[in-house]
Amino acid sequence: MDSPAIISGENQPVEATWLEGLKDSLPIVISYIPVAFAFGLNATRLGFTPLESLFFSCIIYAGASQFVITALLAAGSSLWVAALTVMAMDVRHVLYGPSLRSRITKTLSKPKTAVWAFGLTDEVFAAATAKLVRDNRRWSENWMIGIAFCSWSSWVLGTALGSWSGNGLLDDLPAVEAALSFMLPALFLSFLLASFQRQQSWIVAAALAGALLGVTLVSIPAAILAGIVCGCLAALAQSLCHKEA
Repeated sequence: MDSPAIISGENQPVEATWLEGLKDSLPIVISYIPVAFAFGLNATRLGFTPLESLFFSCIIYAGASQFVITALLAAGSSLWVAALTVMAMDVRHVLYGPSLRSRITKTLSKPKTAVWAFGLTDEVFAAATAKLVRDNRRWSENWMIGIAFCSWSSWVLGTALGSWSGNGLLDDLPAVEAALSFMLPALFLSFLLASFQRQQSWIVAAALAGALLGVTLVSIPAAILAGIVCGCLAALAQSLCHKEA
């Protein structure tokens, strides 16, 4: 007869490894490379050197915000205006860490957390949330490092290929260029739908309503901020209603 210790050890789930993180990053990699390629082409078309384009992807690593900041700088906007615009567009990232931390039951390592937190993009956050929802016990920081590092590397690689390929490669293929720009939001939408639950419908509706109101009355950065605020308020209201019930 097996002892309780052996039985509990056999039933203990094995944490996901960084190799599994690399494997799970493949959908993100497939979408990142062509979009980053388009960014590299666009940046060099606006007058930035290949090294400058690569610097944006290595340090800023902000997806659509990189298209915005290069366009603003090329148009003559000051660095402060470009920086504040991008900060407004990416303020949602401030909420990603606390959102994940509320679901994580394990003790975190500060050095490892700093590594994967840098790579916490929309798609990586969505993938991590989906994994925590499906099986919280298998989530691990090594898995997060694997998926975050591979995603970042693919973005940098795509930028390098695009920026060093020269200008004009997509001028005769506007449909292809439009498709490349759509891949990033399409990937995030697929992750969102994968982790969507029925009780979240009011939260999603509130966020969409706020974003639509913001883009109609003000601008895209305001729409992003309005969507975040409305979604958070709806989630808080729903939480309070459940506690009272």
